Amino acid sequence: MHACLYNDGKATQLPFPEGVQHFGSAELLWLHLDGRESDVRDWLNAQSDIPDIARSALLAVETRPRSDLIGHGALINMRGLGKTPEDDPDMLVSVRFWAEKGRVISVCFRTALALDRVVDQFLGGSVQDPGDLLSAFAGAVTDDLDPEVAALGDALDAVETALSGKGVYAIRRKVSALRSSAIGYRRFVVPQRQALEKLAGAQIEWLDDHDRLHLREASDRFSRMAEELEAVRERAAIVHDELTDLHAEQMDGRSLLLSIYALVFLPLTFITGLYGMNVPIPDQTSPWAFWIIVGACFIISLGGVAWFLGKRWIKSDGSVE
Repeated sequence: MHACLYNDGKATQLPFPEGVQHFGSAELLWLHLDGRESDVRDWLNAQSDIPDIARSALLAVETRPRSDLIGHGALINMRGLGKTPEDDPDMLVSVRFWAEKGRVISVCFRTALALDRVVDQFLGGSVQDPGDLLSAFAGAVTDDLDPEVAALGDALDAVETALSGKGVYAIRRKVSALRSSAIGYRRFVVPQRQALEKLAGAQIEWLDDHDRLHLREASDRFSRMAEELEAVRERAAIVHDELTDLHAEQMDGRSLLLSIYALVFLPLTFITGLYGMNVPIPDQTSPWAFWIIVGACFIISLGGVAWFLGKRWIKSDGSVE
């Protein structure tokens, strides 16, 4: 939890209790709250100048990107990559904003990766009003997320290039993971694009043309990412189907090969079973009987293999056509 203050061309960061006292005297006051702290809910409920619906939205655990004008301010929910993705329940963590003239209150239950960079921009003097802050956060989120979305497409390209009969199970697991990631990102990217478009078109006094330009740019980048994620999802589904067909072809080929071997050895099994009976058999006492049977079996085997080769059921290297 911290407070960032901009006044008379100077930006400073103060402890939260001290920063709260500057509301009304500073050009811009940004109060960032950690929703996991026990006293955050009590502090927000004590702010009678914030509409009830906005307070409820700031404290909501489950959110989706949105942008709504409420009374004299605006409620904005954005999502971006988190600092600890291994501990985050969603692909993108939520940051909730209540913005009004001279003050922005943000609440998060997970730490967003873009937060530190936005604080640096604020302290660097480039954030001077609520519009600057929101557009800076939107830009930082897209900067973080854009390479992740591009990496999904690149990974799927590599899978399609490596698609072969080897390692089908490993490739299928990778494709499933890529598709799952694309679905998880797209769940928040599409509504975030819509929220930024709505905010850019809102008639708010603290939102100038420069802010609108940056918000539209961020919205356009989210639109491109949404299209890329949709393409990744569809391509992953196609690759998954190809892997399923390839696996079925492999199983059919192996079954056919086993059937061919069985057909080759079927007459041999008949002959050896016939001559293995405990009944008198012609030429049973002949010294050449064993070699005659072995030779007959060898000739029958070669004949069976030659017939399958002629029918093109198997290749010369023993594989199945």
